[in-house]
Amino acid sequence: MRTSPALRRKLISVAAASAALLTAASTASAAAQDTAPQGPALPAAQTEAAPGTPAERLIVGYKPGAAEAKSNSAAEADAAAKGQESGEDVDFRRRLGTGAALVDLGDDLTKADVADVVARYRADPQVAYVVPDRLNKPKADPNDTEYTKQWDLFESTAGMNVPGAWTTSTGTGVTVAVIDTGYVAHTDLAANIVGGYDFIADTAVSVDGDGRDSNPADPGDYYAADECGSGIPASTSSWHGTHVAGTIAAVTNNGKGVAGIAYGAKISPVRVLGKCGGYDSDIIDAITWASGGTVSGVPANSNVAKVINMSLGGDGACTSATQSAITAAVNRGTTVVVAAGNENDNVANHSPGNCNNVISVAATNRTGARASYSNYGSLVDISAPGGQTSTGTANGILSTLNSGTKTPSSESYAYYQGTSMATPHIAGLVALVKSANSALTPAQIEAAIKSNARALPGACSGGCGAGLADAARTVQAVSGSGGSTGGTTFSNTTALAIPDNGSAVESSITVSGRTGNAPSALQVGVDITHTYRGDLVIDLVAPDGTAYRLKAASSSDSADNVSTTYSVNASSETANGTWKLRVQDTAAQDAGTLNSWKLTF
Repeated sequence: MRTSPALRRKLISVAAASAALLTAASTASAAAQDTAPQGPALPAAQTEAAPGTPAERLIVGYKPGAAEAKSNSAAEADAAAKGQESGEDVDFRRRLGTGAALVDLGDDLTKADVADVVARYRADPQVAYVVPDRLNKPKADPNDTEYTKQWDLFESTAGMNVPGAWTTSTGTGVTVAVIDTGYVAHTDLAANIVGGYDFIADTAVSVDGDGRDSNPADPGDYYAADECGSGIPASTSSWHGTHVAGTIAAVTNNGKGVAGIAYGAKISPVRVLGKCGGYDSDIIDAITWASGGTVSGVPANSNVAKVINMSLGGDGACTSATQSAITAAVNRGTTVVVAAGNENDNVANHSPGNCNNVISVAATNRTGARASYSNYGSLVDISAPGGQTSTGTANGILSTLNSGTKTPSSESYAYYQGTSMATPHIAGLVALVKSANSALTPAQIEAAIKSNARALPGACSGGCGAGLADAARTVQAVSGSGGSTGGTTFSNTTALAIPDNGSAVESSITVSGRTGNAPSALQVGVDITHTYRGDLVIDLVAPDGTAYRLKAASSSDSADNVSTTYSVNASSETANGTWKLRVQDTAAQDAGTLNSWKLTF
């Protein structure tokens, strides 16, 4: 055995603070040495004691029948053998209370060295698990003065469990484009603002006296009674984009104001909404430019966003023009997060919340139920805190604002409610996820958020997606330290014709090798080509014959195709067996094809 670790271990200083210990993790990847057993590269979370610090010790859990599970000498011999295989000096130190073995690696190993040893333990059939002995440090809540009012981030009932994600990711390296009213200067946000653009071409809407330019400053969007339509009352300036931006990335631990969800990220304000709203044409160009596409007459974007937040919407189907811009943005690697809308209606009737290739977000209140105003439906992907001020102002979402009723005045903070407030919670989470694992595609990010959501604490009528987003669990999943990245997928890729105004057709998937029941958030991916999707009724049929309605027919949903993932609480169903997707076209003139579908457990 070697001398005391105290004589050779590097001292890692930790600043003292208060509150509970939170485990530190990391986001980079560490590859095993060439001589290690072959397999996928190990995430840094499995080889580091703290971000950037290779582990000096490993905790090895052996399977119950292994000699090493009970015999210290056997565990010591195994450590020596693993050390000889890897060329490192590996020592058994002691037995933990759980029965696991603590193994010492010393203080001179690189990340690759640690990965090599870990890979050898993982390849041993007698080893149940091997994890780094991670360095913990005291973590205080952010020192932002208004943080205690941000129930949406941390409350156990209906908060999004954001603080638990911060030990792994704060959004560093990710730019979020907030396509909204622009940005009014605020010292609790300024350090995280990068260049954006003003895409409002119509001067009657822009209010700032000119058309498109590189200045996305928000001059105010107030209007007089009847100015935006007969019977529409007057409104003061909303400073909406600044409120949204603060939720995503307000400067944190600066001793003032609020904390941002992805406070290490940057915000690119992209102005499309002015007096009385904004036009699709401007929004389409904004989506294109923000994601790195080319817009005629507009300089190339030097702050390309990997996340777009659109807390905006209108009535009707998602147009082909808007869908084209969104699809192109996603193909460029940008995740598009949109508000489901505030009409207490099916999101199928409201764009862009009903578009394909977006994360459509419904709003929950402080009890975790669907907020009374929030849209709902099978096209909702996820829910997040949006607040409900009718039950008390403090039950809204607090963020950065301005006190000016018309033009900018002094900076302030205010509670708002809406799916506009829920959406930046998810955009912020996407930034955390993308920062934690930059290789993830928009589809993989969406799947991770859905797979790691928790059941809605309160009631939801009409469909609220996969549940309430859980930031900590999602970030842990994509960084390799917990949660689910989407589970096992079973699919059927045999095309099946859907007869026009005819009988229902069924496509089957046989699930095997699972244990117990299906999950409470079973993911059902559906790809259907159809020229009027409102005609379609879609059901998931469990092995015992129980049908779960995924989509109802809607005469107002005239958009093409169904390409989305539904979340079903199938926890009462046995996982193994034959599952079916039942599709029926209930109206004449439009036929279609079920191209494929899948189940992800």
